[in-house]
Amino acid sequence: MSSSPVRNALIVGASRGLGLEFVRQYRADGARVTATARNDEGLAAIAALGAKPLRLDVADAASASGLAWLIDGEAFDTIFHVSGVYGPRSTGLEPPSVADFDAVMHTNVLGAMRVLPQVAEALAPGARIGVVSSRMGSIGLRTSTAGWTYRASKAAVNSVVKDAALALAGRALCVAFHPGWVRTEMGGADADIDASESIAGMRRAIAALRPEDTGSFLNYDGTPLAW
Repeated sequence: MSSSPVRNALIVGASRGLGLEFVRQYRADGARVTATARNDEGLAAIAALGAKPLRLDVADAASASGLAWLIDGEAFDTIFHVSGVYGPRSTGLEPPSVADFDAVMHTNVLGAMRVLPQVAEALAPGARIGVVSSRMGSIGLRTSTAGWTYRASKAAVNSVVKDAALALAGRALCVAFHPGWVRTEMGGADADIDASESIAGMRRAIAALRPEDTGSFLNYDGTPLAW
């Protein structure tokens, strides 16, 4: 599974921010890109970059179950699952409402658990799959309880990525990424880096993956992170 130029990429959750920047950069490098969004505005933004837009809501069972049909016959060498929400800005021991908990977990965890099986038959030989997680999901690095529902969801999606790596062994390399603290709608204006730097780093890191890296949790620059 040696590194080679990306020719056919799928970006799940590309209406804005990090996902749309993945589309922009891969298109700029000449790759064929298919990307998903939930609404017309997002689909238009994807199409404007010369990518193929697909309507998908990872939090909706019926929508997610149709993804395999939409990408039937494709052979993606690189897939990024970006979809995610932050949810309530509560801290540890502040119980979330059922609605807030369900919204975060359905999008961040169940969404990935729905999408990854749907793309399994659309992988090129030696494919690479990156799931955008967060350092906030790390248990070993944790020093704060801010956003504890979000943290729980990202710890859970890291587990999902590890299982996907085992299930797809020999077919694809699967890793979770911390994108950095990025100046996006979610990250805010005071964040450390802009989206272009984050995405460029993750693109380099996923291209450089070795078979022994599958199932890893990596910083956007490819540095391993504690679980």
